[in-house]
Amino acid sequence: MLPPTIYYRNRTAAFQRCVHAFAFFLFLSAVVSDAAETRRPNREWPVYGGDLAGTKYSPLTQINRSNVRQLKPAWIYRCDDMRERPATTIECNPLIIDGVMYLTTAGLKVLALDAATGKERWGFDPWNGKGGRGVNRGVTYWADGGDKRIFFAGGNLLYAINATNGQLIASFGAEGKIDLRDGLDRDVFFLSVSATSPGIVYKDLLIMGSAVGEGPSPTAPGHIRAFDARTGKRRWIFHTIPHPSEFGYETWPTNAWKTIGGANCWGGMTLDTERGLVFAGTGSAAYDHFGGNRAGQNLFANCVLALKADTGERVWHYQVVHHDVWDYDIPCPPNLVTITHGGRRIDAVAQSGKIGHVFVLDRETGRPLFPIEERPVPKSELPGEHTWPTQPFPTKPPPFAQQRFTEAEVTDLTLRARTFVLEKLHGMQTGDIYLPLGLKPSVVLPQFNGGGEWGGAAFDPETHLLYVNASNEAEWISMVPSRPRTEMTLDDLGKLLYGSICSACHGFERPQNPASPTLATLKTVKERMTKQQLLELIESGRGQMPSFAALSAVEKRAVASFLFGDAGNERISLQDAKLSFADEIPFVATGHHDFRDPEGFPVNKRPWGTLTAIDLDQGEIRWQVPLGTYPALEKRGLPPTGTFNIGGPIVTAGGLVFIGAAMDERFHAFDKATGKLLWEFQMEAGGYATPATFEIKGRQYVVIAAGGGGKPETKPGNAYYCFALPSP
Repeated sequence: MLPPTIYYRNRTAAFQRCVHAFAFFLFLSAVVSDAAETRRPNREWPVYGGDLAGTKYSPLTQINRSNVRQLKPAWIYRCDDMRERPATTIECNPLIIDGVMYLTTAGLKVLALDAATGKERWGFDPWNGKGGRGVNRGVTYWADGGDKRIFFAGGNLLYAINATNGQLIASFGAEGKIDLRDGLDRDVFFLSVSATSPGIVYKDLLIMGSAVGEGPSPTAPGHIRAFDARTGKRRWIFHTIPHPSEFGYETWPTNAWKTIGGANCWGGMTLDTERGLVFAGTGSAAYDHFGGNRAGQNLFANCVLALKADTGERVWHYQVVHHDVWDYDIPCPPNLVTITHGGRRIDAVAQSGKIGHVFVLDRETGRPLFPIEERPVPKSELPGEHTWPTQPFPTKPPPFAQQRFTEAEVTDLTLRARTFVLEKLHGMQTGDIYLPLGLKPSVVLPQFNGGGEWGGAAFDPETHLLYVNASNEAEWISMVPSRPRTEMTLDDLGKLLYGSICSACHGFERPQNPASPTLATLKTVKERMTKQQLLELIESGRGQMPSFAALSAVEKRAVASFLFGDAGNERISLQDAKLSFADEIPFVATGHHDFRDPEGFPVNKRPWGTLTAIDLDQGEIRWQVPLGTYPALEKRGLPPTGTFNIGGPIVTAGGLVFIGAAMDERFHAFDKATGKLLWEFQMEAGGYATPATFEIKGRQYVVIAAGGGGKPETKPGNAYYCFALPSP
C-alpha cells in the first residue's frame, strides 16, 4: 500500500489529467460544433426545395404549434430593382449554406446576404443596372473543396459565380457563362431558350432543364442537358423529342424532331444519389393548343422521367397527359418519398401538377402503386386535330383540385353573380377536365395555370403526408382560324397575332380584379416605350422574350398598332399577312381569358384556392382547407374563400406547414395534422414564392420573398421577410 502523501499526490495528478482531458474534449467538441453549425444539412436549405429529394421538409422544431403565434420579422431585405410597369415579381426559393443566403431579386440580380441579419455581402448584376425581365426561382450551389460556385440562369445565359465574392469564374464556358441556345442538336439561335428554375448537381455535373417558347411560331426543343460544373462543357443530352432510332420516336410524325418545340422540364428536378437517378417532369409540346402537326402520343412531353444522372439514359417514363392541347404541363419537380404500401416500405415518386392529380410511382420501375385508369375523353372537332382517345386518371389519391365546370358548379356567391354567369354560359362549352378546345368558347377547369403549379408539394417523412396547394378559378378559351379568308384591318391582324403568340405570357386586358384594381398587361406598353422601340424589341427580343424577326414587316406593325391602339381602319390584304405558321398550325387560341362575375370574383363555387394534405400510404385526402381570402369578402363576414395561388409550401417537424402563395398577400402557418390556421402575417405584397427555413447558432428562421406582381397580377413588391421567435 502506498504512503498517504504519494497516494493522494498520484490521485490528484490523475484527477487533473482527467480534468484537462475533459476540458480538451469540450474544447474540441465546441470547435467541431461551431464548424458544423452552419454545415449540417438539416439546419440549412442547401438545395432548391430544401433537399435533393425535393421534400421541402425541415426537422427543425424550435418554431412549433405552441409558439408560432409569436413569430415576428427578424429582418427585412428590400431589393432596389422592383418595377411598377411591367410589374416585377420574386419567385425565388433562397438557399442557405454556411450562414449565407443566396437569392435573386425582382430585377434578376444574384445576392448573398448574411442569413442571420439580412446584411448584403455581395451582388452580381448581369444587366448592368438596367434590370432583367421575367422570373427566376432560385440558384444552384456546387462546391469542391475551396471551389464554391453559384449557377444562375439569366436570359439565354448560364453564369458560374464565385460563391465567396460574387465574381464570374472565367474558366467556366466563355468568361464565366455559356449560351443555353448552344448544344441542343438543332439551330435555335433566334429562338428563346432560358431557365426559370435552377438545375441540380450530381457529382461534377450540373443538370439543367429549360424554359422555351410555347406559341405557334418556331420554338426550341426542351432537351435536358448535363454540363461540366467546372468547364461548362456539355457532358450529355436527353432528347425529350426523340431523334431517329431513339425510344419514343414513333410517337411523333417523322420529322417532328427537326421542327417541334417544347416538351421541356421547366419546373426543376430531384435526385436519388444512391441510385444515381435524376427525376424530371416535362411540359407540353408546342404549340400548346393545337397538335394536328404532331399527331401521336408525343413522348416525352408531359412525362415523369427517370434518367441515369451520369449519362442521361432513360430508365423509365410515365406520361400523365397524352397529346396535350390544354397546356397541362408538369410544372414542378417530382417529390421523392418513402411510404408504406402493401405492408412494406417503398421508395416512390409522387408527381403533382396542373391537372390536380397525384401520380404515385415506384421509384425504380415507374410502376403505379395505385391503379391508374385510361378513361375515354371527348374527341376534338377541330379539322386536322388528332386528340388522344383516352387520358390517365389515378384511382388514388383523389384529385386535389376541381375537375369540371358546368351549370352545377356556377358560383353561389350572390344571386346577381349566379344569374350573370348563367347568362354568359349560353353559347359556351362546359364539362369535365379534358374538354376539347374548339371554335366555340370553352370554360376550362382546372385552368391553364392549375390546379397545382410550379410551387409543387411538400412531403413529411414522419407522417407520409403530402401537402399541395391548388387554384380553382375557371378560365375560358376559344380557337380561331390562323389564316383569315377575307381581308382584315391592321388592328384585327394585330389582335390575332397577339392572341396566338403573346397572350399566353402577357394575357389580355381583364375585367376589374378585386385584389388588383390596376392590372398591367402589354396594353400599357405605350406608357413605357415609343412605338419604334417596341418594333425594335419585336425584332431583337430581350431577356426571356424571344425575337420575332420571322414576322413580316406588316405583322410587326400590326402587333405594335394593336398595342398602341392607333391602327384605325387601315385594311390589309392576306398576301401582306405572312402568318408563316398558319400552314402547320391552322387554328390558334384567342388567349387565356379570366372569367369573373360582375364584382370581379371567380365564376365557379368556392373554395377558389386550397391547401390539401394527402396520405400517400392510403392514397386518401386527410384534410383540405381554403388557402387565402379576398379582403373585400372577408369584410362582409365571409369565411376564407381561397384565391388563385402561386408558390409552394414547406413542412417542419415542429408541426407546421408554411405557405404564402395566396392573393391576400399574407404569410400563413397551418397545423400540419389538422389544417387549422395558426398564424398569418400581412405582408406589403404577395408571397408568390416557396419559403425556406434554417437555423443559425441555435435560432430558427423562416424566410419568404414578397415580390407580388406575377401571374396573380397584384401590386409588385421588393422584400424578403425573415421571421424568428423573439430573442430570449
